[in-house]
Amino acid sequence: MYILVTRTGNQGVLAAPLNSAGQPIRPALTLSYDEFTEYVRTTELESTQTDAPRWVWDDTSRWYPALLASGIRVQRCHDLRLSHAILRSSELTASSGLAGAVPGRWDAAPPFEPQQQAPGMTLFDLDGDFTAGEHGDDDPGRSDHPVDDDTLTELLRQLDAVSFCANPGRLRLLLAAESAGALIAAEMQFAGLPWSTDIHDRLLTAELGPRVAHGRRPERLESLAGNIRTALDDASVNPDSNQDLLKALRRAGLSVTSTRAWELMELEHPVIAPLLEYKKLARLLSANGWYWMDTWIVDGRFHPEYVPGGVVTGRWATRGGGALQLPKQVRGAVIADDGWKLVVADAAQLEPRILAALSTDTEMAAAGRGTDLYAGIVASGVVETRAHAKIAMLGAMYGATTGESGRLLPRLARAYPRALGLTEEAARAGERGDIVTTRLGRSSPRPGESWQAVQAQAYDPAASAVDERRARSQARDWGRFTRNFVVQGSAAEWALCWMAEIRKTLRALSEPNTGRDTAASVFADTPHLVFFLHDEVIVHSPADLADRVSAIVTDAAATAGRLLFGDFPVDFPLTVAVVDSYAEAT
Repeated sequence: MYILVTRTGNQGVLAAPLNSAGQPIRPALTLSYDEFTEYVRTTELESTQTDAPRWVWDDTSRWYPALLASGIRVQRCHDLRLSHAILRSSELTASSGLAGAVPGRWDAAPPFEPQQQAPGMTLFDLDGDFTAGEHGDDDPGRSDHPVDDDTLTELLRQLDAVSFCANPGRLRLLLAAESAGALIAAEMQFAGLPWSTDIHDRLLTAELGPRVAHGRRPERLESLAGNIRTALDDASVNPDSNQDLLKALRRAGLSVTSTRAWELMELEHPVIAPLLEYKKLARLLSANGWYWMDTWIVDGRFHPEYVPGGVVTGRWATRGGGALQLPKQVRGAVIADDGWKLVVADAAQLEPRILAALSTDTEMAAAGRGTDLYAGIVASGVVETRAHAKIAMLGAMYGATTGESGRLLPRLARAYPRALGLTEEAARAGERGDIVTTRLGRSSPRPGESWQAVQAQAYDPAASAVDERRARSQARDWGRFTRNFVVQGSAAEWALCWMAEIRKTLRALSEPNTGRDTAASVFADTPHLVFFLHDEVIVHSPADLADRVSAIVTDAAATAGRLLFGDFPVDFPLTVAVVDSYAEAT
């Protein structure tokens, strides 16, 4: 059963129970916010995992945080905005009415709205249009008020698009996983990642020196800046200014085009060592220094705002806080609460294993069965070392054709022709300007008008050699994008299914907590996801449940593999650690 949730003018919330075809099965309810909250609470308490409703709303990030703040977790939802983005662009639904509709509000990027709410803030405070406790009419409850036409129309278009596509089962799984990801993102932001500011301060002090006022260099950076000036014989150079530094390096006789670390590492000069160290520590200070700590750590928790589907391949992004780039220098500050543990799990060689399954390359899958995939490739005699196997595989997935990768790729292609053939086919499609599609149905965008114009110019009878070279270069660039899109996008789908299965099974470990009275008790005694990074998760768990949580996380990886690839014999092994500190697992 669906329950379509939408706003009614400026009065309250409309909740409309619908069947799987989007048709009403009971009269819609017009509710105040307080009544809606209790309606959700009661409905969830009376539901099991098999008959729980799927709450249909325009944007999970607009509705769910307020429910969490009221002590309510929901089991399932259908996020219309995220689903629209997938169906609008998917090759599988290209002939649907949704794909052909005139662009409208469902195609617009959502406005930024803070999700971390202050005490007493209600769902409606996000827009400022509503007041908690007001009713839609004199007699709240059943109403003849029609469901918001635009929201219902969007749901019906989405159901229609999926029903008549070539692979409805895969798309349904993708939309369910994407919507589950939206719930998980809101829950992780709400719960927060446990964080010790005392330890963070000690780690920063050990790396940078004692804390100084914001905008000043700590002791260690100031010392390195002096060493840089001495090595360059330039007392005025500012190592924080790329332009200033580049000029100084050139005056010192170094032929450089940038101050990027990889380019500097190829040079020999007394300035290189202190400069590389300075850049590393300056990055730490700016990305996760004391100012970051004061801004993002609240009551011993890091509350980043995750953005599901924020990357075109389906990978997540974050809006501020840099949760997807936590450096090893500060991971020691991620500390489990007293009596709790962190269950840290990451998937080994996820993208190569996804490639093996996508291409049904049984030889590549066999190389990774029960072992490190790269070590298995070495054991198969394809290359000499694990480092060679990794370089060659990354070259296949990302399009590297020169250097060591280019030398090793032919050997990989002979050993695993189906896998390498899939990446080559995806690259050729991109070079032609065609789209490619992931395992479950997310499609790549087509190149833009400027790309098309450059390609067209190359076919003009008057085209010059420069025009042709530019067209080939841009075509290869887009081919590298589509080459990786199918692999990275399918890996993102696996990760969503993995997390959704973890979330579902963790709920069964404790009594349903949707009836709790306070927000603080939502995750008070139950294991819950607190961090996600592409192929890695952290669950914060009561210590006595940590071993069971480890098994759940491991089993969920196998389940995700079966959901995407059926009985194809590919393993998705995990490295799982039960620790007190994130640093102990890395």
